[in-house]
Amino acid sequence: MSKVVYLPLDERPCNYRFPLRLAAMTDLQLAAPDIRLLGQKKKPADTAAVRQWLLKETADADYLLVSIDLLVYGGIVPSRLHHLTFEECLERLSVLGEIKKQRPGLRIHAFNLIMRVPNNNKDEEEPDYYKFHGGQIFRYSYLTDKEERDTLSEAEREELERVKALIPPEYLNDFVGRRQVNQQVNLHSLELAREGVIDHLVIPLDDNAEYGFSPKEQQLMIGRAWELGVMDRVMIYPGADEVGCTMFSHIFCETKRHKPEIFVRYSSTKGPFIKPKYEDRSLNESVKAHLTAAGAVLADHSGETPLVLIVHSPAVDQAGMAEQIPFRERHRSYFSEIQYREIVEAAETYLRKGKHVALGDVATCNGGDPVLIQLLRSKGLLDRLTAYAGWNTSGNALGTVIAHFVIVSYYLEHPEQTAGIETFRESRKFYYERLVEDFIYQSLVRQDMLENDLPGLNASYYEIGHCLDEVQTILEVKMKWLTAEYFQGIRDGEVRLARLHFPWTRMFEIGFDLELQSQTL
Repeated sequence: MSKVVYLPLDERPCNYRFPLRLAAMTDLQLAAPDIRLLGQKKKPADTAAVRQWLLKETADADYLLVSIDLLVYGGIVPSRLHHLTFEECLERLSVLGEIKKQRPGLRIHAFNLIMRVPNNNKDEEEPDYYKFHGGQIFRYSYLTDKEERDTLSEAEREELERVKALIPPEYLNDFVGRRQVNQQVNLHSLELAREGVIDHLVIPLDDNAEYGFSPKEQQLMIGRAWELGVMDRVMIYPGADEVGCTMFSHIFCETKRHKPEIFVRYSSTKGPFIKPKYEDRSLNESVKAHLTAAGAVLADHSGETPLVLIVHSPAVDQAGMAEQIPFRERHRSYFSEIQYREIVEAAETYLRKGKHVALGDVATCNGGDPVLIQLLRSKGLLDRLTAYAGWNTSGNALGTVIAHFVIVSYYLEHPEQTAGIETFRESRKFYYERLVEDFIYQSLVRQDMLENDLPGLNASYYEIGHCLDEVQTILEVKMKWLTAEYFQGIRDGEVRLARLHFPWTRMFEIGFDLELQSQTL
């Protein structure tokens, strides 16, 4: 049994729990630190204790899957807030060299984000001044990069001058200075790949856009990777909180010498070519990146493979993509350029042919599409899919569903390898966990609570701490009722939920335990 030591990006379920759930499907041992070591949101992890834990756990390990953001800064949010010098960062990063020296045969898979520039005025995960100047900093980032790469219109030039005048210099210097330190850390990680300390490096772009600091840094990083001769060991593409799942899948494929071919089918003709919200490239390029990073390849035709990934895709770029709003209020392309009935019929046809079908539900942001899920349910297909994800950005959802699909595909191909492992039971549990959170919570319950419950408690999306018990009670009632409603009569058994809670005391995500009762697998 191969041992993988895992240091996650932070303590949230998507980063800490999801890879552990994937590992439960396999014969790999995934060792993660005590969650109390990982900090809490803006409070950074105890990086000194993390260092000691890594040195101890890797002494007998075969792989290290490590978040450089947590190792160096203490987590994803602290990476946006720290005041570390580059020298201090290097000292924290040096433990990777120590580990490699201690155990030369260990393979290190590392990831480190290109820091985001959100287009909003919210300081929940950013420096305090972002509450007042976040949108301006985004526009400064966007317009200065566009000015360098293309040309600005007269109106854009005037806007850039206005934005420069509105942002206090000390805030802009703080934001840009931190990015420069983080960029130096990223560049040093490329050097570690060249030296053989890091064997596989992924640098995801966290919430990026076509123009801005992030794509500019991406170009620098890819150019440097080419100069160092490490293009075969480095991947840079949009993503963030799914990368632990993706890279665990890659390690799994490495240990099993498994490289599945997956055929991708879109629900919209325009789908492969649109640029999703929060990303800088066409959807198909992101799909290809996630497949490659997870250890799979894109099949040319559905007849060549038993694995089909349906990507429920938008047909409109960026701002036109729907969040979780009433169906009739969506962009008109959702009514003319997405053929819901056809993609459901296609899924049923693939299943009838004996193929395994996964669904990347990314036509809407921050939750699955109720229209598609209801059609799948009415056709009796909801319990026949192999994997699903539809949360947050398209990259988050695609990375999660692909990692699950890739791992379980090995055991579908080699069922004799499941001896002593509850592979398919754990796979079905993870499948329903994703439907429960990505669809039932994010698309239905969260919207319902925001509209009908929180106002009466004087609460809001990010302000529920003063009434947490009441909000969690409402959450539990609504989640359990809708879960029973949507999964009534499924052949996998009864879906039961427990320990429903809000990990970061906000409405964005939930944590919970799920069990399947009396399932027949």
